[in-house]
Amino acid sequence: MKRSSGAVQQEQQAAAEESYSYADRPWVQRLALVAAVVTVGFHLWVAFSGLIPNLITRPAHLALAILWVFFLGIAASRGPFQRWSGWVLGAAGLMACGYIMFERGGLIRQYGALEGGLQIAVALVLLATVLEMARRAIKAVLPSVALIVLLYGYFGEHIPGTFGHAGIPTDYYLGTLTITEAGLWGSLTGISVEVISLFIILGAFISAGQAGTGFMALATQLAGRLRAGAAKVAVVSSALYGTISGVAAANTASTGMVTIPAMKKRGYPAPLAAAVEAVASTGGQIMPPIMGAGIFVMAELLRTPYTEIMVAASLPAVLFFVAAWMAVHTYALRYDLRSLTREELPGWALVVRTVPFFLVPFGILIGALAFTGYTLSYAAVFATAATWLLLFVQEGGEISLSRWWARTEKALISGSQQVATIAAVIICAGIIVGVFNMTGLGVKLTSMILSVAGGELWAVLLLTAAASLVLGMELPTTAAYIICVAVAGPALVEVGLPELYAHLFVFWYALLCTITPPVCGNVFIAAGIARCPWLPVAGKAMQLGIGLFLVPLGFVFNPSLLQLGVTPLLALAAAVKVGLGLTLLAYAVVGEPGKPLRRLVALPAGLVLILMLGF
Repeated sequence: MKRSSGAVQQEQQAAAEESYSYADRPWVQRLALVAAVVTVGFHLWVAFSGLIPNLITRPAHLALAILWVFFLGIAASRGPFQRWSGWVLGAAGLMACGYIMFERGGLIRQYGALEGGLQIAVALVLLATVLEMARRAIKAVLPSVALIVLLYGYFGEHIPGTFGHAGIPTDYYLGTLTITEAGLWGSLTGISVEVISLFIILGAFISAGQAGTGFMALATQLAGRLRAGAAKVAVVSSALYGTISGVAAANTASTGMVTIPAMKKRGYPAPLAAAVEAVASTGGQIMPPIMGAGIFVMAELLRTPYTEIMVAASLPAVLFFVAAWMAVHTYALRYDLRSLTREELPGWALVVRTVPFFLVPFGILIGALAFTGYTLSYAAVFATAATWLLLFVQEGGEISLSRWWARTEKALISGSQQVATIAAVIICAGIIVGVFNMTGLGVKLTSMILSVAGGELWAVLLLTAAASLVLGMELPTTAAYIICVAVAGPALVEVGLPELYAHLFVFWYALLCTITPPVCGNVFIAAGIARCPWLPVAGKAMQLGIGLFLVPLGFVFNPSLLQLGVTPLLALAAAVKVGLGLTLLAYAVVGEPGKPLRRLVALPAGLVLILMLGF
């Protein structure tokens, strides 16, 4: 599966087109801006409007996503058939969403059973629209899985043996998925409307301003004077960017455009420079407070306050970056990588001027979550409002109305596009979860895992890790996590793992595909920026990203690691133990020239520290 850097660059160009650039079509740009104002305004309104029926807000959420994917998406212009079919199906999908909203009062009294040909047509249009929307937004794998599961739910009664089911009447089957809160309009869609979208909008507004300059300046000032300073700047800046982004690919593409050329300029091998950025950016999806869409879905599935999960996930995230940092340091010893010179540092004056653009919304978010009774939605809205005001201010402190409006437009459109993409993922995944619940397929798959593993924890962990990796190869992390945890999560709990540990274990391993061949999306992006073949980048990325493989095992065998909010001293002690093990393993897998004995000693010692039952 060999790919040239030219091919990767072509993929990057295609990805850039997918970001829906409308500069050459002013009327489309104006339409996109109106749609963006409506999209952002709707989600902010939902946060403050009180109790609105779910069969109003959730179909409206889908309708807005349809608008972006079918009518404003670049996919709508790829050939006449793609364009016209998109417009036709998109229009039908909008009418179907409108039908659900306007007929809500009568639909809820039908208790999930459709009545008449019109309602069946509406249900089929909704399902077809969601599947095609997901295909256009994130390619064919997730909707293909959803379609297979749908067919299983309809024809499964004809399957003999354990995996068959008793059969579900068509009107009830389609109705449960489309007019109740058990399929398209389930709790996953609810969390997408009420929380995930708001944090995506927040991230878009932060990215539109000077926050990038601020955290890059801070990272350079803190890490630049250390050995391999340019690489450690990449690790720190990606960790900081990850706190507000939660999207590994976006992290790689944004910070990588700065850090990778800087590393190459200082003599770093191109594969190493790309691998450092790919690995550091992967940590964006496990770095609190935002941690990507998956963490909000996890809070919903566990019925656990988001802040508890955020605190529990903090030490493992730090340990991931510790492992990456130490691996970079070992590479510095191998290649004699030097620090940045004093002249190359931005200076504390620039840090002081720019870091508030990052720290103000971050501080508001953390403060609202930790010290007030406000909900997640309110906290995100407050932080977004502060960030919007900061868009007035330029790097030097001057006020610019024109730059403020340009940044606002960029944030509105970017945020709306991302909201639509996440909606496509989550609503499509809702079909799978809905069919699992109706047919008991998830329970049957869980029983199969337990049977194959013989009820042994280590075997279930191994099977779950493999399943998460395979699913993550072609699915977005959030979708891979949702599907895998529905199947393997109960099996992990059955063999004695607490629910939070099971969910975080699946979530971490679903991220492996970002740096693990053959898919390794972050590697391809970074290799394209570095202009080098992707395979050497993947090899070095797996060495630098060893924490992604081992930290989940670390918190399974050292339970206190996730108990920072309950037993902080034990949690810190467990973190020191696991961190030391990761340091030894990072040294062992990277290695220092001429010192093979050290590597031979470090490898088993590191494994023992991580996997030995501890605090």
